[in-house]
Amino acid sequence: MHDAHAPHPFSQRFRGFLPVVVDVETGGFNAQSDALLEIAAVLVDMDEAGNLHRGATVAYHVQPFAGANLNPEALAFTGIDPHHPLRPAIPERDALQRVFREVRTALHHYDCTRAILVGHNAFFDLGFLNAAVARGDIKRNPFHPFSSFDTATLAGVAVGQTVLARAVAAMGMDWDTGSAHSAAYDAEKTADLFCIIVNRFQALYTSSLRDQSDYANRE
Repeated sequence: MHDAHAPHPFSQRFRGFLPVVVDVETGGFNAQSDALLEIAAVLVDMDEAGNLHRGATVAYHVQPFAGANLNPEALAFTGIDPHHPLRPAIPERDALQRVFREVRTALHHYDCTRAILVGHNAFFDLGFLNAAVARGDIKRNPFHPFSSFDTATLAGVAVGQTVLARAVAAMGMDWDTGSAHSAAYDAEKTADLFCIIVNRFQALYTSSLRDQSDYANRE
């Protein structure tokens, strides 16, 4: 059982960073000019054995910022109608603040200093996140501004697949094409992928800690 007076083991696993899986759906590829339309963040939990598991999901539909570009090809790809009357979208700044509130709570729980974005082709999601933070003049962004974990790279190493659907299938998980390109669905599948890959390296990580301890004791 975790000692309440000692830092949580999660704070040591990634040098004080807490991995949080983020997926965005957008109105194009340019983070500066194209609309952010959906954002989802999936928290990652650690059990007493040190294994990672998918935690809670927070997801919001986002109103396009003033003057945002909406590329018809991007909207056709995602299936999002930004102006649908029943779409429960909230302003971009509000969406980020709500996501960040949950992330900060998790940081406190696991004694971590900062969140690190996990994404499939993470540069894309981090770019849109940073652009929205700048537009909203948000001062307390819990995410590292440029470091990230990319599951496209991790899956390429682990199973030889870089496309999310193929990597998920290679790991023996189900993939629902009809649910894909929803920020929440893609983030949850990315979280499952990330946890499986990290857990496969758990024995190597534990062995490395023992080696480091043995080396320190010999000094």
